[in-house]
Amino acid sequence: MNGLARLARTEWGGLYRTVRGALARRGLRAVPTTLSAVCLTSVLHFVQNQPWGFGPVQDIGSVRAEEPLGQALLRTPLSLFVPALDLPVWGALLQILLVFGVAEICLGWWRTLVIAYTATLAGTLYARVGIALGPLHPLGLPATDAQVVDTGPSAAVIGLALFLCWRHRAYLTGGVVIAAMIAELLLKGNLAGKEHIAAIGAVLALCGLSALRRRPDRGIGCAPEAPPVKP
Repeated sequence: MNGLARLARTEWGGLYRTVRGALARRGLRAVPTTLSAVCLTSVLHFVQNQPWGFGPVQDIGSVRAEEPLGQALLRTPLSLFVPALDLPVWGALLQILLVFGVAEICLGWWRTLVIAYTATLAGTLYARVGIALGPLHPLGLPATDAQVVDTGPSAAVIGLALFLCWRHRAYLTGGVVIAAMIAELLLKGNLAGKEHIAAIGAVLALCGLSALRRRPDRGIGCAPEAPPVKP
């Protein structure tokens, strides 16, 4: 038990202290973007389950690989907050509240959105490349996947979780996230599983770019550096 406690402190101790401190000081005001995302997802879920609302939500937030690229790119930002019809909405809301909330506290709202949209866009673009490659290619997809509705926050959540693990040096947790997505791909082999792998690749590239930009003497924790004390 002591070993598990030490491992948990090593992996999540600094992250937990940062999140707890921010919530203790500011409460829900620390995560305005996350709360807005939860509210938007809830509204879109309610509307798309109404007889009059399904069509409009699909028109503004549904992405399919068979559609023109420009149209798909316009819909991609909102597609992140349209819950998948075949999954329970509470799962999407919980993912957004937890992972987006932690990311917003640790990374700031704009970095959170950049990473979330990068991961989502990577999956969306991969679907088109995979279909073009065809089912016989190791990275390819069957033509029928072009008609699959591609919505939901899963790729963004995976991308944010992985970036947080890298940023806070929770490498074991990051490895577990990647292994879980690989297992999902091997077990299901569906479009969502392959898009998650594409999202992981895109976020790992972001991690590499971020590492190149960071100074060697700069800390990696969530909390910002304290200014130097003048003598």
